Amino acid sequence: MPFTPKAIPAHERLIFAMDVADPAEARRLADTLGDSVHFYKLGLELFMSGGYYELLDWMVGRGKKVFVDLKFFDVPATVAAAVRQLRNRGVALTTVHGNQGIMEAAAAAKGDVKVLAVTVLTSLDRGDLDDLGFKCDVEQLVLSRARRALEAGCDGVVSSGLEAPKLREFIDQRLLVVTPGIRPVENRPVDDQKRTVDVAQAFANGADYIVVGRPIRDAADPRAAALAIQQTIAGIFGAKAAQ
Repeated sequence: MPFTPKAIPAHERLIFAMDVADPAEARRLADTLGDSVHFYKLGLELFMSGGYYELLDWMVGRGKKVFVDLKFFDVPATVAAAVRQLRNRGVALTTVHGNQGIMEAAAAAKGDVKVLAVTVLTSLDRGDLDDLGFKCDVEQLVLSRARRALEAGCDGVVSSGLEAPKLREFIDQRLLVVTPGIRPVENRPVDDQKRTVDVAQAFANGADYIVVGRPIRDAADPRAAALAIQQTIAGIFGAKAAQ
């Protein structure tokens, strides 16, 4: 499967998951990372710590792209109202996690924000899906949700790199594929991510963006870890990584 042909700057294809306790820690880490990271994912932990919008505005003010990953799931009107709150703030991506009505409401309200539908969380495996009552194959569930997301007007999906090849084979190439659960090295037993791929494999499988958290955040030198990933991406897409 060829690499995705979308005109995305190579240095923006790495999204760093800023999973830290509070905005002050997030700012310190962003300062440490400097120009090694250009795209940040701000999730639920930071949202619950307070100061989320101030941090978002601070990131945007520094020329960073921001992915608001709150996985909106509620009645459609409430999800639409939540998505509207993100418009005209410099937010690049956000996530919804629900049925057709929820996805349609989010897409109708998105304005300048691209909406991603969550397919199957990368922390879930076959046994977890059985527990949730999904008896179909993981791959088929991902394809079904991706098709419905595109029909609903969403811009893309969040999907494991393991299912990305089928998304590229059977779903419209316009679909953005954002792949979390990236592990540049062998996955650790204590890690809660179960369906993972490495950087090169994610893009070879058809990802447009990769989301990396712990391998950068917990590294002895987070900036060096991010730059190493950027250099891998630059090699894949023939671009120059940050120096």
